[in-house]
Amino acid sequence: MAHHGWGGRPPASDAEARQRIVDATARCIDRHGVTKTTLSDVATELGVTRQTVYRHFGRISDIVGEVAFQGAESFVDQLIAHLQGMSDPAEAVVEGMIFCVRTIPTEPRLSLLLQLGDSGAFGRGATTGDAIAYGAKMLQRYPVDWAAAGVAEDDLNGLAEIIMRLLTSLLQHPSEPPQDEAELRGLLTRWLAPALVAPRAHAVRSP
Repeated sequence: MAHHGWGGRPPASDAEARQRIVDATARCIDRHGVTKTTLSDVATELGVTRQTVYRHFGRISDIVGEVAFQGAESFVDQLIAHLQGMSDPAEAVVEGMIFCVRTIPTEPRLSLLLQLGDSGAFGRGATTGDAIAYGAKMLQRYPVDWAAAGVAEDDLNGLAEIIMRLLTSLLQHPSEPPQDEAELRGLLTRWLAPALVAPRAHAVRSP
């Protein structure tokens, strides 16, 4: 008996179905752009009904978010590779932010995060618990000694939130005229880096 839909190869599990929906959405976005890609397009790409797609994802933005998230995994590997050799926490955070500002808009899957509005990782979604926890996990991979900088493991969530808020602003609302990397590095070094300098012990003097 022939199988209908899914190109004649129905998925063996819900996980496989979700991944095939994500992959089909990525292909649709490549052809039509994110703003013109609909659930109907995705369903047609897969040869299934819209209701089949709805069983796995409630909104097209949910699927696009997953497309972007999978792209982010590869991006984080690139970021960590870029930071190798930077042992100073302040330098690593500043350079990491510059790398993000420079790279995210040019990466097809990552740039989707900029187009999802308030639900995206660089909209209001940037301050959700999951996004902050992901950011903290990414910071743990930095090639630096956080403890030596006075940043405890529990503090990484706070640092991740500050970074995500700053990146949201820098990516969604760039300066006019645009800053070059030297200007941005100077700004971040002046105002962000000092918070990551290890506190020095101060001698307590008797009155």
